[in-house]
Amino acid sequence: MKKPAFRKKSGAGPEEPFEPAAVEPAGAGETTRPAVGPPDRSAGKTTQSLLAAAVVLAAVLGIAEARPPASPAKADAAGAPSTAQVERTAAVCPQPLQGLTGSTTLTAYTPPGTGSATGGAGWLADQSAPAVPPTAAPSAPASAPASAAPSGSPSGPPGATPSGSATPAPDKNAAPADAKLTLTKPGTPATGPATNGDAAPGTGAVATGALAPGFTVTQTTVVTEQRGLGLSGLTCTPENTSFWFAGASTAGDRVDYLSLVNPESSAAVVDIQLYGDKGLIDNDAANGITVAPGSSQSVLLSTLSKGAVTDLAVHVVVRSGRVGAALHAADGAKGADWIPASADPAPTQVLPGLPADTSAARLVVWAPTDDDADLKIQLSGKNGWFTPAGNESIHVKAGMVAAVDLGKVTRDEVAGLRLSPSDDKHAVPVVAGLRIDRTGGNGKSDAAWLTGSNPIGARATVADNRAGASTLFLTSTGDAATVKVTASAGSGGGTPATKEVQLPAGGTVAVPAPEPAGLNGVFALTVETESGGPVVGARMLSIPNKDVPMFTVQALRDDHSTVQVPQAAQDPGVVLR
Repeated sequence: MKKPAFRKKSGAGPEEPFEPAAVEPAGAGETTRPAVGPPDRSAGKTTQSLLAAAVVLAAVLGIAEARPPASPAKADAAGAPSTAQVERTAAVCPQPLQGLTGSTTLTAYTPPGTGSATGGAGWLADQSAPAVPPTAAPSAPASAPASAAPSGSPSGPPGATPSGSATPAPDKNAAPADAKLTLTKPGTPATGPATNGDAAPGTGAVATGALAPGFTVTQTTVVTEQRGLGLSGLTCTPENTSFWFAGASTAGDRVDYLSLVNPESSAAVVDIQLYGDKGLIDNDAANGITVAPGSSQSVLLSTLSKGAVTDLAVHVVVRSGRVGAALHAADGAKGADWIPASADPAPTQVLPGLPADTSAARLVVWAPTDDDADLKIQLSGKNGWFTPAGNESIHVKAGMVAAVDLGKVTRDEVAGLRLSPSDDKHAVPVVAGLRIDRTGGNGKSDAAWLTGSNPIGARATVADNRAGASTLFLTSTGDAATVKVTASAGSGGGTPATKEVQLPAGGTVAVPAPEPAGLNGVFALTVETESGGPVVGARMLSIPNKDVPMFTVQALRDDHSTVQVPQAAQDPGVVLR
């Protein structure tokens, strides 16, 4: 596989209230005389203006009373926000590993919904070029979760061609003609290969209407070359202005690079901040990186780290615009995978997804504040939380990275890992990552990276699953919980299947994925929290290849298929303010 390099691919004030002037009465004994010349009509004009304003005001108030704002469908008497399904979802996938030694597949899926949304489309397009025509209304900010953008755009752009003209307004809800993959209906995944070649660009994914709630895209790569050998997978994420990663390295055989994809119609300016065991690694070359509109860049971390650094944390800060960011790690013949972006810094971090046969684990923690962090290390086993012998805690200096080898920490049981303050009165936000290795009987191995994750919430989905290859790791971080797992129809056919799973308080359960009857192709897994929790989870996809136990692990994340819509109350007095 071609060694990643630093490369660039071109793509495509409140108003003052009005007060009438004061009219002073004539003085006592003063005689009023008729004017000489044309009569003065200014007093009459002022009176007429005030009368006209009063008539208009009355009309406005009357209209406001006669046409009150429409009530949301689920409004309550207290005026609490109502819940609505999102009508547009967007995500960005990084540049694929696709060439003579790698094969990358993209899979898109939307779970069946219960809302009233109809129509719409879902598609994936190369180079992450703006998915809507430049003249159409802009999309919702990607600083919100991928699915957190309710539709509010007008049916046509400003200045669109009037009805009856020869040129109709562009349809921002239709898939572009050059879409490489389209999703036609909820409940059935669509899958296809990524663009071929080592210079393949990133991918933009968009879904609208009934296909937007829960829209998920998964990218999976198999690399068979000895250098970079392994299975790499990730769930594509929305563009944003800040990304946190922990677990990167530039030591030994590590080849780690950052993929930056700009799906917007304007350039983005990005800073890449690297932190090691001595704090920030200052390098001017890491600042002010310009990513052109509709283009991708790969940045090799070794060109920024000023020498070999065993354990790195990476903070991607977008100064202008928005990008999608993903970090790939390859450790020679020892394995490779994407390092997922972490949840935002927090005093407690939970990392789900440790398989029972973990042969090695290395924990990397970064304290991005001005205070040291002292953290407890706990594992969630089948019966609840416990402390691993010999690895009870970790101390992280302010602004620095600390790491510890945990060895075969799971001891043949699936687990989740939790970091929490040793002293509840001294809670310091941290970012955490965990490298896990699995080794086969022949000594060959593969690696995957876990990261701090948020609870599943109402629903989470992972799109690319294969027959006999997927396992779910579910952890209840609080009370005992019940979750429902649904396997979709296959991309080429099959009947969905459902399984209910009970989780003990603080416990972790491994669930072989249910599979659709008559499966043909790949399928999606959807996990819904029915009671208890909170629940965190991850999906492991295991595809042995050439005696290598290839695997990849993706955290399950709330798909944010609904948003809270604030209530609008009638207030005629607004016209007087």
